[in-house]
Amino acid sequence: MNTVLLFAVGFLAVLVALLFIAFIALSRQVGILFERISPVGAMINNNGPQLGETPKPMTLMSLNQGEITLGGAQAKSTLVLFVSPSCPICKVLLPLINSLQKAETRWLNVVLASDGDEAAQRALIAQHKLDAIPYVLSRELGVAYRVAKLPFSVLMDEQGQIVSKGLINSREQLESLFNAKESGFESLQDFSQKQTMTVNH
Repeated sequence: MNTVLLFAVGFLAVLVALLFIAFIALSRQVGILFERISPVGAMINNNGPQLGETPKPMTLMSLNQGEITLGGAQAKSTLVLFVSPSCPICKVLLPLINSLQKAETRWLNVVLASDGDEAAQRALIAQHKLDAIPYVLSRELGVAYRVAKLPFSVLMDEQGQIVSKGLINSREQLESLFNAKESGFESLQDFSQKQTMTVNH
């Protein structure tokens, strides 16, 4: 009986040791995986004006800030965010856009754009306190930029050139648009691809 008990204890001890080794190996692999995964920036949409292009300026009437001009030479960069009252992600991002407008006002103008029912748009402006941010209602603008899904954003520099654009659903993806302007890379994906090419060569 003692021999059987000793054998069972020894077997369990070996099994626990093997499980511990397997756990350490798995933890190491997870760490390596996290190092290799690149952060995901705004999801690039290849429709409409391309990165580096300078779209024709458009003069539009906003619902809350009078007449504005999108495109062409401006004193600041311009972020156009296409939203909708029926878009849940848009409503999550709007408080961030409000704080962004205040924090980045030194170099950035923010413009919200949509189309559809004007009463619903005005209700959205009131609900999220967007009076300080121009809100344009223009189907032609959405068509010009080939906006198919929301929320969609376009960042133009002071010369009206598109430096980044894409679908966004988080603060990180929105900030990736600004990283593209600051770094000179079109997107985080573009940065990762060029870094990989550099390493391979």
